[in-house]
Amino acid sequence: MSFIDRPDAGNKALLLHVHLESAEGYDPGEFNELTRSLGLDVVAEITASRRTPHPRWFVGSGKVEELERAFREADADILLVDQELSAGQQRNLEKRLDARVMTRTEVILQIFSERARTFEGQLQVELAQLKHAQTRLVRGWTHLDRQKGGVRQRGAGETQIELDQRMLAARIRATERRLARVQKRRAQGRRRRHRTAARTVSLVGYTNAGKSTLFNALTDGEALVQNKLFATLDPTMRKLSLPGLEDVVLADTVGFVSRLPHSLVEAFKATLEEVSNADLLLHVVDASYPQCRLRIEQVEDVLREIGAEEIPCIFVLNKADLVTGEVPVLQGIEAPVLVSALEGSGLDLLCARIAAALGVLPAPVHVVLAPDAGSTRARLYALGAVLDESVTEDGRIALRVQADQRLLEDLRREPRCSVASVKKG
Repeated sequence: MSFIDRPDAGNKALLLHVHLESAEGYDPGEFNELTRSLGLDVVAEITASRRTPHPRWFVGSGKVEELERAFREADADILLVDQELSAGQQRNLEKRLDARVMTRTEVILQIFSERARTFEGQLQVELAQLKHAQTRLVRGWTHLDRQKGGVRQRGAGETQIELDQRMLAARIRATERRLARVQKRRAQGRRRRHRTAARTVSLVGYTNAGKSTLFNALTDGEALVQNKLFATLDPTMRKLSLPGLEDVVLADTVGFVSRLPHSLVEAFKATLEEVSNADLLLHVVDASYPQCRLRIEQVEDVLREIGAEEIPCIFVLNKADLVTGEVPVLQGIEAPVLVSALEGSGLDLLCARIAAALGVLPAPVHVVLAPDAGSTRARLYALGAVLDESVTEDGRIALRVQADQRLLEDLRREPRCSVASVKKG
């Protein structure tokens, strides 16, 4: 941000992985993927473990000396730290290395700023960046020493800090107002779907688990597919055609990541409401990833944070084509569906599971239509609900239909239609 003077960033990155003993399930590979998504050239990596962060550097003084040596030897020009640093810790490391230092939150924010395509997405990223910049003004940065304080010279930079804080606060308020107008339109769309009794199925999962590929396979959509983290930021919605069901909407949403910055959760709250207001979640898991159980837990943490943990959920083990050996056994997860969205395998079973979860009856319904009930017959065929058809001796149309309770009630209210029977099995 323009409020803070910092060294220029380059393309050759040194990665610092710091494992805090209090943090469970630390995954350094995740940060490597985040870095790759930024298009940076990783020239060296250093790991460290600490019980608690060092107040001045986050890491110990010996590790800082190691960083200096590695920085020179690798000719790096930017340090990426897989933790959250205080403003003072970040400033101290930048002074010591004379190079840009980016925290985990800043890496994710930078990825989001490059990926956002819609106006709403860009506003959400801008809001998160502005709120993050507020935290960086604490105790000031180098440019704040250029101006003395007010009365009695109270201290270097005090007036400049106050000015920057006011400017930031004003921009945050303006961005929040613009975002609120956009979010109001999104809420109106949700209310329209609610009035028409449209049901929403939301894809959730760790970023790069293959959600957009699955979305395209289920809807014949054209959502962006890239082998990068956070390739999809802006929610995409398409009609999902399921036998016997009307008005089902499938939503492709932003992928999750462990330790997703709270500012991003807040900024993307309206987008994530597509998840928290869904009737059904499809939790997409990369079945080929060795630590997929850990990533499931990370996604569930975010679902709890947005209040979506109680929504019915189907676990989808994606990328079956990349699984070598045994399919991972996920303790505590009931009947996951194994698919390959890329090759199209397992999608029929997944659609049947979705339909059942949304209320499609397990047994077909036998329906008899009057000869002049052509519109009802056409509607049932349009829904893909007709399993077979025959004509009775008196000219009526006998259909075996796969239906949900709502469709069954509609048919019973139709004067030219009668439900003959519902068979078990």
